[in-house]
Amino acid sequence: MNHLASGPSISVPPSTPVLAYDGDCGFCQTSVDRIRALAAPALEAVPWQLLPAEATAPHLERLDREVLLLRGRAVLAGGADAVARYVGASPLRTYRVLAAVVRLPGIRACARTVYRWVARNRQRLPGGTSACAVPPRGV
Repeated sequence: MNHLASGPSISVPPSTPVLAYDGDCGFCQTSVDRIRALAAPALEAVPWQLLPAEATAPHLERLDREVLLLRGRAVLAGGADAVARYVGASPLRTYRVLAAVVRLPGIRACARTVYRWVARNRQRLPGGTSACAVPPRGV
């Protein structure tokens, strides 16, 4: 793991949900930037490495593998479900509808499968580098 240099953490009120993503991954950063530009979600997206350790420490293995929607130390959603909730926080109706469709049972299962494939291969995708590779389980 090549995590961002430790520095001051970003203060997020414990009641505010935040999408925590891997700040070491260029593909993840590019993806979040594109969603911000297109959908302008009302939720914050922050590299998990910049969040307070007390919020991220219980979830480090998951955070290396998937985005998490966190509220304080609690995980509200992970992976495709977290992305759908993030996109669903858009003020634009099109993105809220898209997020609602992704949450439908059959489509949700497909979205989760696609998300897992993307997460396992993110170092090969546009913006990805070797730093994006998901570490083997248990590491």
